[in-house]
Amino acid sequence: MRVAGKSLIQRTVERASAIPGVSQCAVVTNAGYLHQLKDELASLSAARVSLLLEPRPRNTAPAIAVAALWVAANFGDDELMLVLPADHLIEREDEFAQAAVAAGEVARTTGQLVLFGITPTHAETGFGYIEWGEPIGDTRAHRVKRFIEKPSSEVAAKMVHSGSFAWNSGMFCFTAGALIQGLRRFAPKVLAVAESAVATATAREDGLLFDEASFSAFEDISIDYALMERADNTAVIPCDLGWSDVGSWKAVSEIYAADHAGNVVDGRAVFVNSSGTYVSSEQRLVAAVGLENVMIVDTPDALLVCHKSASQHVRDVVKSLEESGDTVHKLHTTVHRPWGSYTTLFETTGFKVKRITVKPSQALSLQYHCHRAEHWVVVKGEALIEVDGTPLRARAGEAHQIPMGATHRLTNVGESDVEFIEVQLGDYLGEDDIVRLADNYGRVS
Repeated sequence: MRVAGKSLIQRTVERASAIPGVSQCAVVTNAGYLHQLKDELASLSAARVSLLLEPRPRNTAPAIAVAALWVAANFGDDELMLVLPADHLIEREDEFAQAAVAAGEVARTTGQLVLFGITPTHAETGFGYIEWGEPIGDTRAHRVKRFIEKPSSEVAAKMVHSGSFAWNSGMFCFTAGALIQGLRRFAPKVLAVAESAVATATAREDGLLFDEASFSAFEDISIDYALMERADNTAVIPCDLGWSDVGSWKAVSEIYAADHAGNVVDGRAVFVNSSGTYVSSEQRLVAAVGLENVMIVDTPDALLVCHKSASQHVRDVVKSLEESGDTVHKLHTTVHRPWGSYTTLFETTGFKVKRITVKPSQALSLQYHCHRAEHWVVVKGEALIEVDGTPLRARAGEAHQIPMGATHRLTNVGESDVEFIEVQLGDYLGEDDIVRLADNYGRVS
């Protein structure tokens, strides 16, 4: 998602890069997001970024473990690591930078695993809490007494009132060596799999691509359960950052200003006899009639309707889809590729319509299809199209037919994006009906 024109990953990388002494960032993410992520990062003036690409998601403990091993191998065991989830918003970034510097000093001098504790503003039941104890010297940090995961509203209210609890933000600071030692002591299986995954990873110019077989051996476990709640060298720095965990749509709805009835809209919406309702719609107009404390999120991929009090259970939808074998949560309407992207506009039996964007100086692979013909209409830019060896110039408003079985490719020869509409016709329209003969990105089998 984007807030004020920038994606959350862009904001996170920029936030980290602004901390004094930071010159290197690493992003741990699914390999399927590679091309989209590179596009996002290309526009930033930030620290150097390396990519650690997972073949499948395996929660935060595996992600942080492989990152720590990568840091130790490239920069040494004493190198500080600042771990930041990419789905956070922070209003007071100067205060965040100060807290990060303070956390780094504690981590480097004491070997503590330092957590960032957010001063709670209300009795939130969807977050974990940290109770802090005695201060560590004259630093801002306190020793952690205990963790409490998602309490009841009554318990949460008492903890907030006590003044000695903070929300667990999921942000951490430690040296790579301290994290590895902690895993070796409290989560040796996680560390062993991480060592195997790093050893078998494919080195890339921009980072690492982990092997499917090695990475699949990881247990799906968070760093809190694997290590933080077991370790005896954890510290917390309480801080007030204007922090928001936008991992839930309820949190997203709180970013925007509400109208007099408490309704919030991101996009186009009409509210009638509704209050406390959030609507996010990228394309269509949404009418909300007679609703109270409801969330409606309309995207090209799916439609979500839920009560605000149930927003934490949206993740159960993904779990249900996985259990049923449905892949709608993985196959998005817009897909990024090394040459650009495509968006599926319409699909039914026998034909599919796409809008395809090719970046300057980039090209599709030389390919053919066994089950479909294609009709291309260029709507923007200038391209060179090759069909069965014949080169053709293509400009906005021109159409070209690609018969079934014909070899073809498109190259952007202009200085701006090329956009064209592709209509596929055939008895099978799957993305695997592509036979590549030549490719600039190494995708020929």
